[in-house]
Amino acid sequence: MSQTEVQLIKTNAVQTGDIANSAVTNEKIAGLASSKLTGALPAISGAALTNLPASGKASNLVINGSMQVAQRNLSSTDTGFATVDRIKTYTSGTDEAPTFSQADVASGTTPYTLGFRKCFKILNGNQTSVSAGDFIYFRHIIESQNVAKSGWNYKNASSNVTLSFWVKSSVAQDFKGYLRATSTSGANSSQQQYSFATGSLSANTWTKITKTIPGHANLEFDNDTGSGLDINISTYIGSTYSSSSTTENAWIDYSSSGRVQDYSADTWYTTDDATFEITGIQLEVGDSATDFEHLTYGDELSRCQRYYYKHAYGQNRIGSSNVSSNNMPVAMCACYDASNGFGMVSFPVTMRAQPTLEYENVANGYKVLFNNTLDYFNNITTQQFGDSCAIINFTGGFGVTADSPGWVQIYKTSSYVAFTAEL
Repeated sequence: MSQTEVQLIKTNAVQTGDIANSAVTNEKIAGLASSKLTGALPAISGAALTNLPASGKASNLVINGSMQVAQRNLSSTDTGFATVDRIKTYTSGTDEAPTFSQADVASGTTPYTLGFRKCFKILNGNQTSVSAGDFIYFRHIIESQNVAKSGWNYKNASSNVTLSFWVKSSVAQDFKGYLRATSTSGANSSQQQYSFATGSLSANTWTKITKTIPGHANLEFDNDTGSGLDINISTYIGSTYSSSSTTENAWIDYSSSGRVQDYSADTWYTTDDATFEITGIQLEVGDSATDFEHLTYGDELSRCQRYYYKHAYGQNRIGSSNVSSNNMPVAMCACYDASNGFGMVSFPVTMRAQPTLEYENVANGYKVLFNNTLDYFNNITTQQFGDSCAIINFTGGFGVTADSPGWVQIYKTSSYVAFTAEL
């Protein structure tokens, strides 16, 4: 057809009926520019839309994935729950303990531009040698009932969850991780694991990692408050716990000696003061990652306090004319006699289970105020626990009569009282 003939095609000369049903194919519209889609979109049946959460916004199964809450410490060389809430760290065989901390996300970077301000950071120690049993990794543990009731049809291989996170390493390397389904009830009593790799990261560059994970017939998640699903990410795991034959990107029976594939390099582990940073961990039901579910600090703190609740010097202060700006009233109290007292602590949220007491035994680290008379003590025990409150006992030389009312307070900066119901 010549140009003149094309010019003779008048407006509206080609009608809908003139186009064969199969004439416009997916291949022919694959390159359609978004600029061509203007004006109002036609009505689309909801049945034609997939991967949309019922609420219109995906729910993150990970608590404190933006790392903004750190009730215990901002930095520590201790393992276990020591810094960022809901992050549990593990090490073995290290020559110098790494430092775990809550750190700032540098401005001007992505994920900073997406609203992330805090990250969980690992600063490597000086590891002078590498052994098969060495490892540094961390874990986030999700309650079983939260997975069971998430809407994920986890026994169906066509139903997916998506794990996503932002990560940065000072050393270019491929890092390993795995999910572990820990419920063991029902016909399938073996724990299951899903191993994955980040792929080689460029040094000092934030990278978003996304893994879409299908259901599997062997998965079990009890409708209870126990451990259900672990997310484990490592900076190094030695050959005692890894295997070249471990299958990645598929559910298999959990193997302690084959949690991930072997690390092809231990460059990060053998680099003194190497750093590893992570933020924006999200696990959601669906086939792809959606925008991160940012919560306010207060909302995230409340979710964390289901597992750990802390009173410390200068924190969570309740106003009182008899209490200085930093001396936190832990509880109202009364005396049994001149040397024994008790007080009740109410938790801000119902805890996952009956918690245990943590406190720092500092000489005269706590004080009681009875009828405007101050006395000091450092020994605390518990008389009774529930999941919503606790009664604490304390001893000292108070010099007051029985049943005198007053306050229990944090007195020194190193003192604290906490309650833990961690998984």
